[in-house]
Amino acid sequence: MPMEAAVKIPLRDLTPASVRALQDRFPEGEMYIVPEAQPVSEARLMSEEKFWNLISLLDWNQSGNDDAVIEPVVRNLAAMQEAAIPAFYDLLSEKLFLLDGRSYATHSIEVGSSISSDLFLYARCAVVANGRTLFESVLKNPESFPQNLYFEALLDIPHRAWLRKTGLHLDYTPCYIFETGFNPNGWGADTITL
Repeated sequence: MPMEAAVKIPLRDLTPASVRALQDRFPEGEMYIVPEAQPVSEARLMSEEKFWNLISLLDWNQSGNDDAVIEPVVRNLAAMQEAAIPAFYDLLSEKLFLLDGRSYATHSIEVGSSISSDLFLYARCAVVANGRTLFESVLKNPESFPQNLYFEALLDIPHRAWLRKTGLHLDYTPCYIFETGFNPNGWGADTITL
């Protein structure tokens, strides 16, 4: 049985019975605790809905000029409160982390082709950049991962918004490590070879 990419349960909801249920469902699973990255008040600044609304502002009429494609998102994010920018980055990191797995990587390229760790990250960026519907579809069904589609510029959005807002470079580490190979649920114990 394939394992879900992640199971998210607030620590306050864990009981001995819920832990036993997880052990029964995932007898070989491992548990990782990820601390909340920002206070609840900051989290409200960037809800899932606001995140996806910002992503929907990407201007695909400007394809071929990545700076112009991301500009509407950068502009709108920079107009929000400062705390919204790292909150956006946290949600972006979560989406990229959830797509980090062998089943996604193998479907992101044509059969017989190879892909680098960086290109797989940029392919995951393209999935997120194409909106919530595609993201959720790919998350549920790795076979729907679009092949040979990359959008590295998505990673620039929080940095550019922060620079525009504050005049400073963003010195912030998001909640999730989204580099290829860091999701243990996506790759298992095997050595990562792309």
